[in-house]
Amino acid sequence: MLKITPQGAYYKNGAFLPAQDGPAAGLPAPEEAKRGTMAYAILKAHNTGDSMDSLAIKFDAMASHDITYVGIIQTARASGMQEFPVPYVLTNCHNSLCAVGGTINEDDHVFGLSAAKKYGGEFVPAHQSVIHSYMRERYAAPGKMILGSDSHTRYGAYGTMAIGEGGPELARQLLSKTYNVAYPKVIAIYLTGAPIPGVGPQDVALELIRSTFKDGVVKNAVMEFFGPGVASLSMDYRSGIDVMTTETTCLSSVWPADDTLKDHLAALGRGSEFKPQAPADGAYYDGVIEVELDKIRPMIALPFHPSNAYTIREFKENMKDLLHQVDEDTVHQLKLKNKPASLLDKIVNGQFHVDQGVIAGCSGGTYQNIVRTAQILDGHAIGADEFWLSVYPTSQPVNLELTRKGYIASLMAAGASIRSCFCGPCFGAGDVPANGGFSIRHSTRNFPNREGSKPSDGQVSYVALMDARSIAATAVNGGVLTGADELPARPVDPAVEPFSYDNTPYKARVYFGVGKADPSQELVFGPNIADWPEQVALPDNLLLTVCSAIYDPVTTTDELIPSGETSSYRSNPIKLSEFALSRKDPQYVPRAKEVLAVEKLRRTDPDASEVKAALMGHDGRDTGLGSLVMALKPGDGSAREQAASCQRVLGGVANLAAEYATKRYRSNVVNWGMLPFIAEGVKDWNIQPGDRLYIPGVRAAVDSGAEEISATLLQNGAEKAVTLKLPGMTREERDIVLAGCLINYYAK
Repeated sequence: MLKITPQGAYYKNGAFLPAQDGPAAGLPAPEEAKRGTMAYAILKAHNTGDSMDSLAIKFDAMASHDITYVGIIQTARASGMQEFPVPYVLTNCHNSLCAVGGTINEDDHVFGLSAAKKYGGEFVPAHQSVIHSYMRERYAAPGKMILGSDSHTRYGAYGTMAIGEGGPELARQLLSKTYNVAYPKVIAIYLTGAPIPGVGPQDVALELIRSTFKDGVVKNAVMEFFGPGVASLSMDYRSGIDVMTTETTCLSSVWPADDTLKDHLAALGRGSEFKPQAPADGAYYDGVIEVELDKIRPMIALPFHPSNAYTIREFKENMKDLLHQVDEDTVHQLKLKNKPASLLDKIVNGQFHVDQGVIAGCSGGTYQNIVRTAQILDGHAIGADEFWLSVYPTSQPVNLELTRKGYIASLMAAGASIRSCFCGPCFGAGDVPANGGFSIRHSTRNFPNREGSKPSDGQVSYVALMDARSIAATAVNGGVLTGADELPARPVDPAVEPFSYDNTPYKARVYFGVGKADPSQELVFGPNIADWPEQVALPDNLLLTVCSAIYDPVTTTDELIPSGETSSYRSNPIKLSEFALSRKDPQYVPRAKEVLAVEKLRRTDPDASEVKAALMGHDGRDTGLGSLVMALKPGDGSAREQAASCQRVLGGVANLAAEYATKRYRSNVVNWGMLPFIAEGVKDWNIQPGDRLYIPGVRAAVDSGAEEISATLLQNGAEKAVTLKLPGMTREERDIVLAGCLINYYAK
């Protein structure tokens, strides 16, 4: 099914050759042969620096949605931006439920439109398109690079290398700066065969994720898809696999540009943007993953991570054990004092009953997925029992074609609810199940609370990820979990899906203002939109208080700052910070605020008695106070910058980790002026909230480029000498930390 070779290999004459056999075959050294990859060609074309080892990338276009664009524009504006220097698309597909938070969400949309007019951007109103569908339809093409403030910014199926990052990286592009990254590893994803009927793109994606996530096989690498199996996949199918590569923790992805893509771009009215793209014969890869598409079977990713995946057959054969484990994980992950009802109760007569199905977003709501759902459900009513199904087309042009072809009518007749083009179910806004409910979703994530429940209020529900085809099969059986391969009639997925694209809805509603900046336009601020609070430069010495210590194997950005209804406050840094770690460690905010209050007093009166007591004998004139969050492996999941910026707003000065789950989270920590400390043995330090960390000479050490800094850990009245590491920080990153945040650095 999947064969992983972590060693380097050449791709020659349709086969892979181990690196050590390259010289005998007359192949050049790996450093030369890596230039034959698609990734190298694209990165070289966008690199503005002198070296391909340390890249300085400028992107062709950028995209943000309404959770992120206000903060990005406010950051860039405070740093001196006058207009958008690259095409910048602002979509409104996250904060689209205007009843949540009163006028807050629509106030953000009004601000976004005013910013597009003032700075020259493209504004896509609410319910028109999911961000990634819009960028696929309008911007992605072979050889391009696109940056998005959403972690699922992946357009590799279109031959585009796209990267999802936190807002500060987009602000840097708006300031005509570069995206700086070491040249990444490139891993070959070699596809053979063709999927059997009933197996969809989510099934392939989940198999890839479960096989790579735990061991970090492709972490911060580029996944380069190619091989004879690609020709058997439609564009929607390729995109459905590609968008989920984020969950492997890779940096980006890219696919060949072939006749299927050529025809698709022509259908979109952008045929002139096509150019062939494929690996060169003899290209060198840092690793190889071979995928036999015909061996993939319908999958289910159980709570609470896409990598917690099994074939549906495996799940059914081990149902009681696996559900018992989810019960245990629920208590641990959500820190529940009382156990909720067991999922084992959903087994009736040997069958597992689910409560809800959702097909939505950039991964699920595509044309082909919804067509397959309609075909499987055709003539089958969902029924009047507990199970219900919601379908969210990914864009209005897709919705228009589905309507014209009769698929929407067919789904409605079967009892499915047709919703607008909205990302909500992917992050906990819209279609929240009942307490104890189990939802199967073709969406991107099933982290805790991604379904929208509030465990702190006694609410617990669950999300499992599945492909639209198996969700439809489950709907046919009234909510009894069913893999699509179990159905007698299973529609096939041809590589070319008949599709007539009509972008009339965009022409009717989208503001196309790229290159039309109008400085005379005024930004429109709603009452919730606020500027970033002032941040101060790094002091000479630091005395940090641990305000949260998390010992989970991985900490997601959802746990650092929740998604769902809190998204309405993303335009107000101070209000949003109240939610930081609220579901993981509710005492974090009051602890951090207490430290920040004394630090603010220190800045005006370093000799105050409170300050002296907090500083434990150190001089308040050159020693600052701050808070610290310790987590073993923080930052998996979303690109949202607020996971870091909320800590900074609350006086956070550093993160301490054994490692960082993703580059994008570490980048967010640095761009908001915090130190991304690493300590390999931190798990054994037994750090707890209230412990202190004294770091003398920290400013001088950071300024000098030191990769190791000596510190003293103060625990229970005892002192322990420890070493903190700062590996791989660029000169600019150090300067941003010294200045206190990127706004201070760029606005100087």
